[in-house]
Amino acid sequence: MSGRVVMLQGTMSSVGKSLLVAALCRICKQDGWRVAPFKAQNMALNSYATSDGREVGRAQAMQAAAAGIEVTVEMNPVLLKPEADAQAQVVVLGRPWTRLTAREYYAHKRDLWPVVTGALDHLRAQYDLVIIEGAGSPVELNLKRGDLVNMAVATYAHAPVLLVGDIDRGGIFAQLLGTLLLLEEHERQLVRGLIVNKFRGDVSLFEAGVELLEQRGGVPVLGVVPFLRDLGLADEDSVALDDLGPTPTAPNALTIAVIRLPHISNFDDFDPLRAEPGVSVRFVEHPADLDGADLLILPGTKTTVADLHWLHERGLAAALLAQVQAGTPLLGICGGYQMLGTAIYDPDGSESAVPEVAGLGLLPIVTYFQQAKQTLRADGQVVAPVGLFAAARGRVCTGYEIHMGRTVLLEGALPLLQITQRGGQPTSDSDGATRADGRVAGTYLHGLFEQDELRHTLLASLAAHRNVAHPPNWSRFDREAQYDRLAAAVRATLDLDALYQILNVRGTG
Repeated sequence: MSGRVVMLQGTMSSVGKSLLVAALCRICKQDGWRVAPFKAQNMALNSYATSDGREVGRAQAMQAAAAGIEVTVEMNPVLLKPEADAQAQVVVLGRPWTRLTAREYYAHKRDLWPVVTGALDHLRAQYDLVIIEGAGSPVELNLKRGDLVNMAVATYAHAPVLLVGDIDRGGIFAQLLGTLLLLEEHERQLVRGLIVNKFRGDVSLFEAGVELLEQRGGVPVLGVVPFLRDLGLADEDSVALDDLGPTPTAPNALTIAVIRLPHISNFDDFDPLRAEPGVSVRFVEHPADLDGADLLILPGTKTTVADLHWLHERGLAAALLAQVQAGTPLLGICGGYQMLGTAIYDPDGSESAVPEVAGLGLLPIVTYFQQAKQTLRADGQVVAPVGLFAAARGRVCTGYEIHMGRTVLLEGALPLLQITQRGGQPTSDSDGATRADGRVAGTYLHGLFEQDELRHTLLASLAAHRNVAHPPNWSRFDREAQYDRLAAAVRATLDLDALYQILNVRGTG
């Protein structure tokens, strides 16, 4: 028997669907269900490596973790990763399929429909309940033809739909009632509930609003969910950075400046740092924003060469060089690591049409782009004898790699990490590099800061470098606790009895 389904669709992008799906995954797990997330098509630069070495959207990995299960490619069968020049890499069932412009992609969408339905059918055969997430709005009328992710999926699966609006942006009545108005009648019949998300303040003041929505929309409001701060859970894409100011500062707080590259990826790498009470993390785009930072980070990017060019255009390349010369440490991650080297070679046009480009020249390494993509989980330990990570030498680390390219260390570069396992197989490879003077380091490993001991050692080193006291007890980064916090907040404000009635089941699977 196929598992049951319920679908969350939004009135627009970034209304909070991904977190609500994660919340329902955790709630249903707590209530005894075998539950899994599903998003047919995801456009995101934040991605994650599955245990079998394939790639999915980071949000689906987060939702799977909330459900207490291992993420698989069926949970996100189509992943679009935007690149420079108005095109995207199309990842199908975790493997790069092709590169297409938006127009070309729309011409190929129907070819992917069997992939989408097959993945959903697979999940329904494995789990009691599949919680489906839509994308954007289901009433982008010019885009509805060839829909792969919203009402086409709901109709195929006969899924009851919960429509989510973001009251924090304003216009909640136009959002929800306007969406209902623009749906086709057979689509509107699938909408079984409304959710008002990101509410700030006294919810009793919105009681009349709930009544109006129900009267005008003819659909019950299942809940008014509060605006939740600082969850430390992975966002889908960089639009979430627009809502992130610098984390609050305390006296003598350490300041970490992360360059907000145009194609920044996997920026949830820095959530553990943001959660530390003695640390302020800011995402920056201008040279002056680097002043006063205790650590500079060049993060991952989907388009290394294009974003390297952007650094020069913005004056950030010269500013980074000046900061390093003045003694500020610099760390590059993934694409940011590649930028730090002396050169990047791409003879086959794997990423761009430029066969060779000069790097920032801050690390004695060179990178060779390759057609094959490295998508693996990895374990290792710190081996750097000098610099930023020297005090963490011997600390274990675990994470994942998602990159195209092979980096070679030149004279004057020392390995940063010793990898002991990659893709489930023992290895003695090294990863990353640090300069002999220790000021600059880089790594391909995402998730490095989630290791509490390693992160605390790094922060203590930064505090010592600045000669300031650090907190006697750093924080523990616990995503599991955050899933529980998210679930508790949604459980307290969402009518779960009504949801289970929509599913025609009791509260336990």
